Formats: sequence, structure tokens, C-alpha cells
Amino acid sequence: MKVHPYLNFDGQAEEAFTFYKSVFGGDFTANMKMSDAPNSDKFPKEIQNRTMHISLLIGKDTILMASDTIEGMGAPFKQGNNAYISLHPDSREEADRLFNGLSKGGEIEMPMEDQFWGDYFGSFVDKFGVCWMVNYNEDF
Repeated sequence: MKVHPYLNFDGQAEEAFTFYKSVFGGDFTANMKMSDAPNSDKFPKEIQNRTMHISLLIGKDTILMASDTIEGMGAPFKQGNNAYISLHPDSREEADRLFNGLSKGGEIEMPMEDQFWGDYFGSFVDKFGVCWMVNYNEDF
């Protein structure tokens, strides 16, 4: 299993990652806008340019990842509580085990489901207030 930090921003994800890239070097391994999502034409214009997902390799096995929050989707942005622990297990079964175990007594934001970007993904806040993402991709 791999563990990666995942950050949330309120419209500054790309700006922040451009800064991080200037420090760590390298290239973005992903940089998707909300306009890249299916049915994004239904989003208000101001949301379409927000970052859906951005990632930067910052070490041999560590990827720094982030997105911009969108009001009404997931937990609202709150400065100081905008970091997730992103777990990347080796199987769907392990993804389900981790998700079900860690989310018990917490608040599920997105249940584990196959996503349009090709991963099996879910997110939640555990009963202690820690934010988690579980993301399985057989090619990752």
C-alpha cells in the first residue's frame, strides 16, 4: 500500500502546485479541471475552471495531490482542515476493508464506487475528525 498527502484548496490548487513545483521540480502527473468531468456543462462557469485533481511527484514513492473544493459537494472548505490521508491499497478487497473499517462511526462523503476517471474511490471523515480517501487503481 502507498500513502500520499491530499490537500484541498478554495480555488488556489493550481497556484499552490505551481509554487510546489518550483520547489520540488518535476512535472504534474495529472492536472484536471472540473470542465473535464462528465456533464460539466451543468456546473456554473466559475466552478468549471476549478481544479478537479492535480498531482506532483515529490519523492521516489510520494505524490502530493490536491483539488479545489466545490460548495455543496463533499465537506466544505475550512482552512486548517484541508488535508486528507490518501490510501492506495493493492486490491479492491483491501480498499473495501480499509474504507469500511476506518469510516465506522464517521461521516461518509463519497461511498466506494467505480469513478469515471477509472479508479475505485471513496472518501470519509473518521469518528476522530481525520479526513481519508481510499483509491484503488490496478495500474497504479
